[in-house]
Amino acid sequence: MNPAPNPAPSATDATVAADSLLTLHYCVATADGEELVSTFGHTPAVVQLGSGELAPPFEHCLIGLPPGARQSFTLAADEAFGPRQPELLRRVARRVLAADAILELHGRIAFTAPNGQPLHGIVREIDADAVLLDFNHPLAGQTLRFEAEIVGIL
Repeated sequence: MNPAPNPAPSATDATVAADSLLTLHYCVATADGEELVSTFGHTPAVVQLGSGELAPPFEHCLIGLPPGARQSFTLAADEAFGPRQPELLRRVARRVLAADAILELHGRIAFTAPNGQPLHGIVREIDADAVLLDFNHPLAGQTLRFEAEIVGIL
């Protein structure tokens, strides 16, 4: 006697997988509640997991959630964007930056390294001869709150 085949999962049985295409609302905030980005109250985001649209730690929080689920997660700095790394602070001579580079304290700067790699940093100090650039992720070293609501799995 052959066992009856398992029925295909229904849409209501679906849960988020590592490669899911999702419609979701999400909010990322600092531990003290400063909202950094939110789609709540706006059009939900459409995100392909595994594509780099969301940081992997945030994607990992979504795995296994069903449509309609709304969850909040707290990610310690090590789980989110890692600790701040002092070696990613670099003093760069102003002469190697583009003549038209706009230098603002705490502003972002983008340029191309000698090897052709694009670099993005935050200006931490400016003096007559050099600029101190921070190449850490802007959220490195911070505990973050992540809230997500799965609108649908496409």
